[in-house]
Amino acid sequence: MTIKKGAMLLLLLTAMLYSAPVHADTLPQTSVTDIYLDDRKVQLKVQPMLINDTVLVPMRQLFEDQGAKVIWNNDTQTVKATKGDMVITYRIGERIAYKNGQALSLSVPGQMSGGYTMMPLRFVSEALGSKVKWEASTRTIRIFSSTTVAFDTKILYGVNLRSQPNSTNDSIIREMLPVGEKVHVIQEVGALWLEVRTRDNKTGYISAKSKYSDYTSATLVDRQADELIAYGEKFLNRPYEFGAATDQMLTFDCSSFVSRLFKDKLSIDLPRVSYNQAKEGTKVGINELRKGDLLFFSARGLDIGHVAIYVGNNRILHTYSKELGVHYETLDDKWMKRFVTARRLF
Repeated sequence: MTIKKGAMLLLLLTAMLYSAPVHADTLPQTSVTDIYLDDRKVQLKVQPMLINDTVLVPMRQLFEDQGAKVIWNNDTQTVKATKGDMVITYRIGERIAYKNGQALSLSVPGQMSGGYTMMPLRFVSEALGSKVKWEASTRTIRIFSSTTVAFDTKILYGVNLRSQPNSTNDSIIREMLPVGEKVHVIQEVGALWLEVRTRDNKTGYISAKSKYSDYTSATLVDRQADELIAYGEKFLNRPYEFGAATDQMLTFDCSSFVSRLFKDKLSIDLPRVSYNQAKEGTKVGINELRKGDLLFFSARGLDIGHVAIYVGNNRILHTYSKELGVHYETLDDKWMKRFVTARRLF
C-alpha cells in the first residue's frame, strides 16, 4: 500500500512539473545584442532570456511581428496563433505544441516572467515558416520570414563580403561575391559601406563604391560627395605644378588633383589629362549639377584644358595657379564663359 501511494505521489508531481505554468523571474537574461526580422530591428518590450542555450522572447510580439493573429486563453494558459490556413496551439509550460493538429516538440517550454509569456524564438519563427540565423560575432539573431525580399542590387566587380563595415584585419572576409551576383541591401553604413543579405541568407558588408555594385541613392551620393570634398580640403593651398607627377602628392595640376581624389576615396580611375577625363561618366547639364560632378573648361588655347570639382552652392574646388594652389572659387561669369561640359562619375 505504501509503495502504491509513493508511486501515485511521484506521478502527480511529474504531471504538475510538465503541465503547470513555469515562472522564470530569477532566470538569467541572454547577452543577445540585437534581433532583426527581415532586416528590421525588433524592439522588444522586455529583454530576451536564455535557458539551456534557447532564446525566449515575448510570445505575442513574436507571433504578431511575423503576421500571425493571437488569441490568449488566460484560464487554460493556452495560445492560439493563426496565419493564413496555419493554426498553432500551445499551452504554456508544456513541451508539445500543435501545428494544424500535428505535434511539434519544444526543447524548452514557454515561461511566465515578469508578467510576460516568453516562448522560444526559434521554435515559433520556424513553425511560422521563417528561417533563423545566429551571428556569433555580433551576437545578433536574424529572422527571415517567408515574405519575398528583393535581391535587386547587382555586383559589378568581385567584392568581399565582410563581417564589419571596414577593411581592417578585424573585419573578417566571409566570401568573395562574384560579378553578376544579386544581393539585398539592408542599409547604407556611412558613405562607403552597404550592409547586404545574399540569396543564401548570409549577411555582411560590402563596399558602397560605384565600382562594385549598381546600388545608388540620393543619400549615398550626397555622403560620398562630402567624403570626396572633405578629402580634397586636406590639400588646400598645396602648390600647383603643371604636369605634376601622379605618384606623389606634394604638388598637383588640375587633372592630377582630380584623379587623386577620385581614386583614393571612390576607387574611380581617371585618365591623366582633363581632355580625356571629359569622356568619362555621363554628361549633365549646367542646371543639373550636384556635388561631386566634374566641370571642364577651355584653357591654354585648348577646347578642354582645365577641370574642377563642383562642391555645391555655385562653388568649385580646383587648382591652376602657383600663387593659390588648391583652392575654392566661385563659379562666376569668368568661368562660365569658358565652360564646356560637365560629367557625372557616381
